[in-house]
Amino acid sequence: MPAPKRRHSSARGKKRRTHYRAAQPPHSRCPQCGEPRLPHRVCPNCGYYRGEPVILVKEKTE
Repeated sequence: MPAPKRRHSSARGKKRRTHYRAAQPPHSRCPQCGEPRLPHRVCPNCGYYRGEPVILVKEKTE
């Protein structure tokens, strides 16, 4: 197999990787409060998971 004769510059490698980026994680709506949350996780806003309270959430003071 042939080997590269010269080293590629870092700019050349970065140009090739311009379309690589992290995808945003999927979000779903909480059925209790309607806030966006990550799927298969406890809602940080109301503390419910699959219709049952799992954690106690402090009341937000605004």
